[in-house]
Amino acid sequence: MNFEYLRQAQDKIGNVPTLVNLVSYRTRQLIRGARPMVKRDFPEQDFHDVVLKEIVEGKLTVEMDVQPPDDIGLNSLSNDGPAIVF
Repeated sequence: MNFEYLRQAQDKIGNVPTLVNLVSYRTRQLIRGARPMVKRDFPEQDFHDVVLKEIVEGKLTVEMDVQPPDDIGLNSLSNDGPAIVF
């Protein structure tokens, strides 16, 4: 595992359990044939490292789909780019 990518991805996501779930979910997509959104550093690069690189380069983000209480008056969350919603 590329620990530099891991450190940078942790800085971007902020929440370790969320990062673990995001990497796991996206890795399964790549194993099933999804195309990577970044170029591999070398041909045998592990899928986990590819996902971490996607996060570091800003190609993959996570958005928590949490609805605030109705009494606050906020009815929607914006979607500014590619994200995996849990």
